[in-house]
Amino acid sequence: MMKTVSTSKSHGGVQGVYSHASEVCACDMTFAVFVPPQAAKGPVPVLWYLSGLTCTHANVMDKGEYRRLAAELGLIVVCPDTSPRGESVPDEKDNWQFGSGAGFYLDATEAPYAKNYRMYSYITEELPALIAANFPADMERQGIFGHSMGGHGAITIALKNPGRYRSCTAFAPIAQPSTAGWSRPALEKYLGADEAAWRTYDATLLIADGRRFPELLVDQGTADSFLEEGLRPQLLEKACRDAGMELTLRMQDGYDHSYNFISTFMDDHLRWHADRLR
Repeated sequence: MMKTVSTSKSHGGVQGVYSHASEVCACDMTFAVFVPPQAAKGPVPVLWYLSGLTCTHANVMDKGEYRRLAAELGLIVVCPDTSPRGESVPDEKDNWQFGSGAGFYLDATEAPYAKNYRMYSYITEELPALIAANFPADMERQGIFGHSMGGHGAITIALKNPGRYRSCTAFAPIAQPSTAGWSRPALEKYLGADEAAWRTYDATLLIADGRRFPELLVDQGTADSFLEEGLRPQLLEKACRDAGMELTLRMQDGYDHSYNFISTFMDDHLRWHADRLR
């Protein structure tokens, strides 16, 4: 059963925060949903935003500046958490790149993480069912986007579910997590030492293995301190070029990895999705 944590009117719509007991993640999960004013007349498209490392639903809700234009365009915006949480959930409290806040939008297979860390199934199965049952959502018109770890999640989920999502964009995504220094150790702990199991959660390798999505939009700041070591958009660019897949990669001069960057280009991404969800 879904519980309402809070609701607040914004731009004629309602920004809510909700919680529920997740069977998939075996713990309580919290998420945010913005419902635009157009939903009073019937179901509207759904846009999923996946946050990055260390974040919760609250980061983009508080700093993403999406509500004004989402209300104008008539988009429901769903902001899930980034991982399971709770005293019974295994974690490495001193490691911001793993465990709590760092679910990497995958389904873990290794003990002791396999019981709780099932964010892929949570985002693609359990939470959509909850949204469909409780909100005026047109589930035939869905888009997905995200930031950093969430950008990685958005692209990999879209590539594996191209019939579900009509649009996909990302801010500074981890392009190839199987070789990036800040994600490779997490993949090994969640999925085991056999790197073949990692391919299904790596955008560049999914594309190399034949997965396709009609088109992607990616914004990346040139002053991002994680650009060369963790993000490496050139690898995604090459994978798309080799596959003949359409990618709009915009290198934004002087922008970093923060929500100052995300909020600057949020309107562009919302319009991109709205155009494809009409």
